[in-house]
Amino acid sequence: MGNRTDELQELLAPAVADLGLELLGVEWHPAAEHSLLRLYIDVAPGGDGVEEGPRGVTVEDCEAVSREVEAVLDINDPIPGRYQLEVSSPGIDRPLFSAEQFARHVGETVKLQLRLPIEGRRRFQGRIHTVDVEEQRIVLDVEEGELILSHDSIEKARIVPDLVALGLAPQPKRGPRNNH
Repeated sequence: MGNRTDELQELLAPAVADLGLELLGVEWHPAAEHSLLRLYIDVAPGGDGVEEGPRGVTVEDCEAVSREVEAVLDINDPIPGRYQLEVSSPGIDRPLFSAEQFARHVGETVKLQLRLPIEGRRRFQGRIHTVDVEEQRIVLDVEEGELILSHDSIEKARIVPDLVALGLAPQPKRGPRNNH
């Protein structure tokens, strides 16, 4: 994350937490005319208050966060010029912004882009094998073997959803069975 996004994350996270939600991350896309500030929110871990199972982020949650964040931004004025504020749930291809978030998804597949290339490559896809949150170290199982990364080396990362497990794609067909 860049310095601007770190500052915005630090400024806005408490207002989001006051609503029982978690600010997963901030994306800042500056432009000459209308810049874009995108916030990703989720229900805080253990904070959904629902006994039947976890709930997702609602439109009402996004609206509430938008109102609170606009107030904080108006008071602190950290962004010069005009910009659009967008508040979003993480979706099924959830972005990962911290080592803690990677740790919550060990065993899942992730696509990521590095800040600087490793052996000529900046883009990788693999299964999150282990995460050392304290050391900010992430180990991925990729085709070539194990890839050990510092979280700071990652420019952006997203979960690759398992569409079959989510019931959004058909089960793969099995080959013919060999009956004697």
